[in-house]
Amino acid sequence: MQTITPFLWFNNNAEEAINLYTSLFKDSKIYSITHYPNDSGEMSGKVLTAVFDINGQRLMALDGGPTFMLSEAFSLFVECDTQEEVDFLWEKLLEGGTPQQCGWLKDRFGLSWQIIPKALGKLMNDPDPQKSQRVIQAMLSMVKIDIKVLEDAYNGT
Repeated sequence: MQTITPFLWFNNNAEEAINLYTSLFKDSKIYSITHYPNDSGEMSGKVLTAVFDINGQRLMALDGGPTFMLSEAFSLFVECDTQEEVDFLWEKLLEGGTPQQCGWLKDRFGLSWQIIPKALGKLMNDPDPQKSQRVIQAMLSMVKIDIKVLEDAYNGT
């Protein structure tokens, strides 16, 4: 059976990124890391290819240098069960990175993440259009998503 695996291009810090990502998510695993040969000039010792899972999602990565950069056109969407999980991942992934609107952040390696509580989808898709619109408006005003603020908006309080 054919598989599709996202492949991430890093600017010479793939191994550091992989180690961070696999340390933050349970059920993560590094399958393999192959390095450029020692006679590869400035790429010597950098990651040629790596295969890893974060929470069951298989990814591949390499160190390719600055030729191509990661952008917000590709992000990893993480659905969190609790505010504590949102806060933990937000804090750890944001170290050295940049916060963005509506639960998005760019980590220090340039990879974009969406750290989103499951409650957002439930509240935002309520059949009552007034409730869902209040939730959407609350979400649009946030950087890191706060479940309590969403619930207050949903309840009109």
